[in-house]
Amino acid sequence: MTELFEPTSEHDWRLAAGRRGLLGEFNEGLLLTASDLHVARRVGVLGGETDERVLLALALAVRAVRRGSVCLSLDQVRTDAPELPWPDLDSWEGAVASSGLLDSGVLRSDFGLLYLDRYHRLERQVRDDLVERSAQAPPDVDEERLAGALAQARGTHASDEQLAAAAAAARRWTTIVTGGPGTGKTTTVARMLVLVADQASARGERISVALTAPTGKAASRLQEAVSEELAGLTGLPEAVALLGRPQGVTLHRLLGWRPDNTTRFRHDRGNRLKHDVVVVDESSMVELTMMARLLEALKPDSRLILVGDPQQLTSVGAGAVLGDLVRGYSGRPDSPVVELTYNHRFEEQEEIVELARALQAEDADGVLDVLRSSTRQVSFVEASSEEQLVEELRPDLVRAALDIRRHAEAEDPDGALGALDQQRLLCAHREGPYGVRRWNGLVERWLAEEVGEVGGPAVAGWYVGRPLLVTNNDYALDVYNGETGVVVRQGQRRRVYISGSGRLRDFAPGRLDAVETMHAMTIHKAQGSQARKVTVLLPEEGSRLLTRELFYTAITRAQHEVRVVGTEAAVRAAVTRRAQRASGLAERLAAD
Repeated sequence: MTELFEPTSEHDWRLAAGRRGLLGEFNEGLLLTASDLHVARRVGVLGGETDERVLLALALAVRAVRRGSVCLSLDQVRTDAPELPWPDLDSWEGAVASSGLLDSGVLRSDFGLLYLDRYHRLERQVRDDLVERSAQAPPDVDEERLAGALAQARGTHASDEQLAAAAAAARRWTTIVTGGPGTGKTTTVARMLVLVADQASARGERISVALTAPTGKAASRLQEAVSEELAGLTGLPEAVALLGRPQGVTLHRLLGWRPDNTTRFRHDRGNRLKHDVVVVDESSMVELTMMARLLEALKPDSRLILVGDPQQLTSVGAGAVLGDLVRGYSGRPDSPVVELTYNHRFEEQEEIVELARALQAEDADGVLDVLRSSTRQVSFVEASSEEQLVEELRPDLVRAALDIRRHAEAEDPDGALGALDQQRLLCAHREGPYGVRRWNGLVERWLAEEVGEVGGPAVAGWYVGRPLLVTNNDYALDVYNGETGVVVRQGQRRRVYISGSGRLRDFAPGRLDAVETMHAMTIHKAQGSQARKVTVLLPEEGSRLLTRELFYTAITRAQHEVRVVGTEAAVRAAVTRRAQRASGLAERLAAD
């Protein structure tokens, strides 16, 4: 797995013109891009720093953030490209330590890690806010009433593990619920809410609950799942009634987007959120900046419940906050982390669970054994050539596209969106032979061969049955990143129906611009969503994106069936490689 970028030509924008000096050598060596060099040199001019060793460290810190890390180790980064002319480590660290860029606060150093100032402040703020929340007096709890509520909840299908987690959340300001698919995280959250509401009811108080997630699709799924669980609870009717019907919203919408600022929100320390309980699902997707903004917007006496699976892919932005929290609190008696381990859907997902466990255990042979021996829920197609891939994937992809189109032509948006969730092709890459763009194009070509032209100037790409993925938040339209939709016939017109925020909305195609075709989608974009059958198209084993977290996230999107298409070498590479993100948050929490 290479850490170097691959230029497309000698004129690739990532290659700096007039490459020179130490920075130029690292650009020539394809580790640093032209933009990394530009930032480092410009900051060096402004800060009066001319030592190229310091500017190299600054450029590498910029690169680290661009690649998802919060900071970097000058020692470990050398392993990314050992053949490059790295400075002697001792003299390099000494040059950085004595640099005026540290004195002026442009660079920061902690735990042997080098930070850009902004990310150092964000990481410290997250740690400080969490420590402050845990240091205050715990919530007032009527233990006798809590015991009675637990006894009533015990008659439901909730397990002892889930009820213990729910009781713990009633006694804390912050709770972190972790577990893989099928461990009942949402069931546990519903009971947490009921127990907290029951305590409020006893005091004659009202309670405001916010359900949120990084994407609209994930927020909608959280709302639906919690509402379904609450509807099935009959033992505590007053508490359930007090909760009402909590709405699922994206984190951006919860915090209040600002058109003048992409990293600040209307709600902050001077304008706190009103909610008494905030539940954040799919927390593995929450980047450091967003977690900092959420924590500063919470009332001190509001409960925060973070829910997620730390084995999944981390956020697109810098940081791996959920995993850092789990590691940082490990072994502490005051840990707010509650891990759910029992799988409640084992029988219906037995083979998928076995595959996920082998993957978590870093057992490549075990993963291949499950893939090759399973027959009902898991299958493995060893294919690498274009002919093999097309032969294997074309029938199902065309069948799925035709099913969506059939409902869309019949003016049935619910049926079309339901068909969209029956099958999903997941790719690691956007471009290239294993990428989303290529496979979306192939499916559209095959679909046109079946039904005639599906695109063309007459419809400008908005053909009936086109599946769509929203790629950006549009607050004016109330459409959010991660939501899905389909182009549906409506009389002589075409309308786009979007699902994902608790209700079905329709728009004229021309009003939507931040959407893309979704016959195939990237594994990163698939986080927070599920489909009945998932096909995972693995890239070549040398792909930088091929990691255990990526593979785990892909297979756990499947509700009933997962098919892996690739080579044995790609599977082994995916099992043995971990996504590495440098951060000091876990160390900060462990040091308390």
